[in-house]
Formats: sequence, structure tokens, C-alpha cells
Amino acid sequence: MKKVFLLIITSCVLFSCGNKNRGELIGVKQKKWFGEKPYGMTLIEGGAYIMGKSDEDQAQTQNAPAKTVTVPSFYMDETEITNSEYRQFVYWVKDSIALAMLARKAAERDEGGEPNPEGIGEFAFQDADTSDLNEFQKYMKQNYYDVSEDPYAGRPLNWDADLSWETEDYVDQAYAEVMDSLYLPPELWYNGEMKLDVTKLIYAYTWFDAEGAAAESKRNRQQFIDRTPFIKKEEIQIYPDTTVWIKDFIYSYNEPMHNDYFSHPAYQDYPVVGVSWKQAVAFCNWRTNFKNGYQRSKGKHTVSRFRLPNEGEWEYAARGGIPSGTYPWGSPYLLNDRACFLANFKPLRGDYASDQAVYTVEAKSYLPNDYNLYNMAGNVAEWTNSSYDSGAYDYVATLNPNMSFENEQRKVIRGGSWKDVAYFLRVSSRDYEYADTSRSFIGFRTVQDYLGSQKVKIK
Repeated sequence: MKKVFLLIITSCVLFSCGNKNRGELIGVKQKKWFGEKPYGMTLIEGGAYIMGKSDEDQAQTQNAPAKTVTVPSFYMDETEITNSEYRQFVYWVKDSIALAMLARKAAERDEGGEPNPEGIGEFAFQDADTSDLNEFQKYMKQNYYDVSEDPYAGRPLNWDADLSWETEDYVDQAYAEVMDSLYLPPELWYNGEMKLDVTKLIYAYTWFDAEGAAAESKRNRQQFIDRTPFIKKEEIQIYPDTTVWIKDFIYSYNEPMHNDYFSHPAYQDYPVVGVSWKQAVAFCNWRTNFKNGYQRSKGKHTVSRFRLPNEGEWEYAARGGIPSGTYPWGSPYLLNDRACFLANFKPLRGDYASDQAVYTVEAKSYLPNDYNLYNMAGNVAEWTNSSYDSGAYDYVATLNPNMSFENEQRKVIRGGSWKDVAYFLRVSSRDYEYADTSRSFIGFRTVQDYLGSQKVKIK
């Protein structure tokens, strides 16, 4: 009798759960997704093209044989990442470190937690006032934050607090003590200016090594494996190396660029340089989290991650839809019909000024290619996600090709720069630099995967 009763109850439950779909397979519907074009980016519609050198390899590098490949659609920055845009990253890291230190100091002094705290208590962790926590925040505090070896790890910062870097606005002595610890000691100042200790600007993040996990799953022939070894933790000093302007050119006077290029507003729209491959990857991670933090706050879907382009994507975008073009503008010539150079590079065996620029130029200079991308040739060479191997084209896939090994420190750079000869400006030319190295002639731009595809109409 009990068995029958249970069966009846189960049947009722199943019927009540499915009364909207009438027992049909209708799928699990989610909130409608409307793709948003990222700010400052342009959509590169996917397609097939011949990657590599379709003409004579003048330098005899033999590292880019012609190969037909296909790439999916993606968004790409119209310009190289500028000093102004990278400074937004630097300032965010600087502010987050200061807020974290102030919150810890407030907790040590047992200040904050009341409705209207004063002094350094204003910068207490957001969960300091336990009366204002929702149930999830209480759960996290009791089961993670309070039992952690570091009692402050993971606790939410108070980004609504008015953080000031002006000494006359310091709220109390504890605030001054924290802020002073972020600067160099007075004996290292010069020109009477307080100097920030940029070595303390460290961005910490985690990422999942999907390729490594897939390889491990294939080796063990298991669908599910322990993900722990493939969750990587990184800590990167993110301030650009401004000394590259001097280190890259021995017996050359470039101190004005060292002193002002990254910090002076005159150069705010110029491409950032002195950034290593690892710093560029960290920037991509921050940009993704920064955007998705906003998306969550508005109850919107998160966006696909920002990242460096792989070689196949970069060359496809640089060609601008012109299959056999030598340069991004298509023709094999470096001058237009008015005898003006079409890019910023080193022409005429070292006449840097003949292209109207001695060093870099603003990121939105010269005419863009047919995909509306600026300076895909010259100005600064650009980091890609791909590792360098002279024979990579012989074995990479024909669909979205990318050779990326974690233990290969040579990373492909593309496009040539203001100090390069014309050969490196060709869309098919390849070069490399080490991932932990920064240069005065290497910058980067980011891409973002395009989610979905246009509906195909069959006539």
C-alpha cells in the first residue's frame, strides 16, 4: 500500500514540474543574449585566408610558408593599448592595494563596523558591519574568511570610500602610516617629489589551464580529472619598465622618453611600451574582471574574456580582407600617391624623421586598414598569445591555428615598430621576444571572442 502511495506522489510531482512543457523537449531557456560591441573594438568577421608568405622570403627566414587557415569571428582593439588605458589598470591596482592595507589597519585597530565610521574606520572591510550582511555574505564570512590562515584574505573591500592620495587630505595618523608605506623613503626622492614604490604594484590573479587539463584528460583517458593542478596563480609587477628607452639604445640620449613617456599627459594617447608579455596577459585578465564586475552589478550576462590574439587572428586582421596584400593597406608600396609614408618605421637606412615621427606616434595615426584597425604595421610591434617556433606552420591546425606552450618563453611579436625596417612591417613577417622581457618598441592590443554567429539564410 505504501509503495502505491509513493508512486502516486511521484507521478504527481513529475506532472506538476512538466505542466508548462506538456512533456515535450523544449530546452532550458535563459535570458536573451544581446551581444554588445566592446568599447574601442571592431568586429572582425571570420573567414579563410592564406597565412604566411605568398611572395619571396627576402630575409630567408623560412619560418612562414603559405598555408590556408580559417579563423572564427572576433573583436579586436582598433588601436594599440595606450598609456592612458594602461594607466587605468595601474591606478586600479594601486587603489586596491591601498584599500586592502587600510582595511587591514582598521581591523587591527578594531575600527569600523558601525553605521557611520570616522577616520580610517571608513575604509574597513565591507563585511565589518555584520548587521548589514545578507545570508550568503554571512555564510562566506563564517566558513571561509573567519577560518582562513589569513583572516583578511578574500574579504570585500569598501570601494565606496573616498580614497585620497593628496597628503593634505589624509584623515588621520593611521591613514598616513599606511599611505607612507607605499612610497619610497625620503632619501630616494628627487626634485622634492614623493615617489611611489612601483615594485609594490602587484596584480594577483588565477587562471585555468584548459589546454593542460585537456592533455592530462587525454593521457589518462578520463573525462573528469582533478582540476587543482591546473588552476594557476600569478603575481605580476605591472608598472611598465620606463628604463627600456635607455637600455634598448646604448650610446643614445633618450632620457626625455624615460622621464615622461608613460606619465606625462602629452603621451597619453601613445601606445604603451615597456610592458612584457606577462604584464600584457595580466592586463587582459584585469580588463575581463573589471568589465564583468560591472556586468554583474547590473544583473547582466558576463562577457567573453579579453586576451591577446593568436598569430592566425593577428595576421587575418592585419590583412584587412585583402588576401595577397604585402602590407595592411594591400599594396607592396610604402608611399602613397603624394609620396608620404603610410606607417611609422625606420625608412631609408635610418632616417627616422622622414615618416613624420622620430619615436612612436599616437595610436590613432595614419589611415586604418579596411577593418578599421590602426597601425597594424609599424609604430610598435605587438605581443601575440602564440609561442614562437620557426616550424610551427608545418604542424599547427588549419582551424584557428595557435602554438602556445607554457614552457616556451619565446612569444611571437607582429607588425614591426618605429625602429624596424620595412621587412618587419609585412603582414606575414614573424619575430619573437621573451615573455619576461619588455622593450621600448613592443606594445599590444587585445581581442575578445565573438559569441554566436549570424543566422544563415538558404535561398
